Amino acid sequence: MKKILILLIALFLSLLVYYFYPSAKLPPNTRIDSLVVYKSKHQLLAYSRGKLLKTYTIAVGLQPVGAKQYEGDRKTPEGIYYINDKNPNSGWHKNLGISYPNQNDIKIAKQLGKSPGGNIKIHGLQNKRGYLGKFHRWNDWTLGCIAVTNQEMDELYRFVTVGTKIEIKP
Repeated sequence: MKKILILLIALFLSLLVYYFYPSAKLPPNTRIDSLVVYKSKHQLLAYSRGKLLKTYTIAVGLQPVGAKQYEGDRKTPEGIYYINDKNPNSGWHKNLGISYPNQNDIKIAKQLGKSPGGNIKIHGLQNKRGYLGKFHRWNDWTLGCIAVTNQEMDELYRFVTVGTKIEIKP
């Protein structure tokens, strides 16, 4: 019984460290000019002039394998896109719009007789659910978007401009 209690306390303390351990902050004059997402690795890499600045751990669509083909398939797109919008008043603690669908995405959806959809974003956690913090990363849960913590979203929102290239890979 004593061993179980010690294990539970150790687990609890480990979770606290995971939740509260701060990540490195980007310098104030940073300009992120390129983003690369590796869906299978759950990583979003931020670059400036070809230099890796930071790697973020992300959650993606509920169906993480394969490229988005149509609205409602719960997949995150794959391909080259651009940040086309910044929304500070999102239902998901700010967001950066991704230029999905491109012409190829539209073609694929049409061949399937479906709408390609849209509204693909990089966003924070749903408003009033920010307390989930880093724990949101434990599962893929979006409908096709790329999710980060609210603090990470604040950082990306600050340093990413409209027109920034984002490449989303399997």
